[in-house]
Amino acid sequence: MYIRLRNLFSIKGYSVLVICMLFIGIGISITSPYIPLFLTEDFGMSAGAFGIFMAISSLSGVVVNSLIAKHSDSGIDRKWIIIFAALSATLGYASYLIFNNFFILLIVVTLFNGLAAPVMPQIYAYAHESANTSKSDDKTFAMSTLRSLISLGFLIGPLCGTLMLGLAGYKGIFLGTSILYLTVASLVFLFLNKRKAAKSNAKKKISSGISWVKNREIRLPLIAFLFLFAINTIHLIITPLFIVNELHGTYRDVGLIVSICAGLEIPIMLGLGALGKKISNHTLMIYGCVILVIYYTILSVATQPWQLIPAQLLQATFVAIVMGNGLSYFTERLPNSPGLATTIYSNGSTIGRLVGSLGGGFIAQIVGFRQVYWVCLGLAILSFIIFWKTRLQEDKDIHTEYSRPV
Repeated sequence: MYIRLRNLFSIKGYSVLVICMLFIGIGISITSPYIPLFLTEDFGMSAGAFGIFMAISSLSGVVVNSLIAKHSDSGIDRKWIIIFAALSATLGYASYLIFNNFFILLIVVTLFNGLAAPVMPQIYAYAHESANTSKSDDKTFAMSTLRSLISLGFLIGPLCGTLMLGLAGYKGIFLGTSILYLTVASLVFLFLNKRKAAKSNAKKKISSGISWVKNREIRLPLIAFLFLFAINTIHLIITPLFIVNELHGTYRDVGLIVSICAGLEIPIMLGLGALGKKISNHTLMIYGCVILVIYYTILSVATQPWQLIPAQLLQATFVAIVMGNGLSYFTERLPNSPGLATTIYSNGSTIGRLVGSLGGGFIAQIVGFRQVYWVCLGLAILSFIIFWKTRLQEDKDIHTEYSRPV
């Protein structure tokens, strides 16, 4: 494992990308817990207005990502896309401290959040192309390792956010995050080489993803990923409430369960990335759905908080599969369009999280916390069916290909 990790740094620019992903993970995790508090308590938004604000600003990222994806694989230098996106994130976080009007803040944050959205997809795409240029045969492991840096950032960020809040209040939170993104832009500008997407020839056009919406092998798995991201978001929102209100646990129980899951994710993610040469990403997605079915069955019948503690091994494995190997899943299917592949994955995660955050609370309010897990269980089964049917179609296509007369 150590040798394989060391070999990753022979990929051109990989060490810079590792630092950038860690800073981005820290930046996101610093602000995520405090943006709702800042906007509702200090800024004065209602819960409904906050929901609209977050939905619009999130969807703007989907729109910009989709527009950028069409051109990023056509020869545009990814280095400048990353720099521009990181600078936009810098201005976006700083704008929380500048504007006091709801509509102005909505417009400004929506604009800069949208322009900042390509930063992670394009970093992944840059890494994928660098791995190809460096003749690396460990691309899945390289991508999983990069994704694990986001999870590491989520372990470091909350502590940094608490310290910043104590020392400088919300000003420290948003300025600190802005500085992190400015550092990312500076590192990319100073140390990354120009990276223009390799233009595919006509024979590769089918796999370039130009008509990916019509491609069943992309469209159906994307639907499954939307379900999986929605499930994960519902879990993040509902499980703390379920532990306290249904299982009569304490806030300490919530913190213990969440921290165990977060701590397990990184080593599992690295381990699964290392298995990329032995197990296909599609097979891992099927395993992930099976694990999810077992996990939500346990949640649905749990009566004590301690029962959720050993089950976090299942949740951490599922998160590691979807977050760590999900990206490689799409880059394998669109090998000549890494920008489009990473954008599909990123947009799927954004839309899935939005659906999960809105749908989870709505369902819980109507039928209760425990019943939400039954809904998640149903979505997990649907995702399994989609991946299984897609696998059968792939096997059929391979069989047909090898059955053709020479």
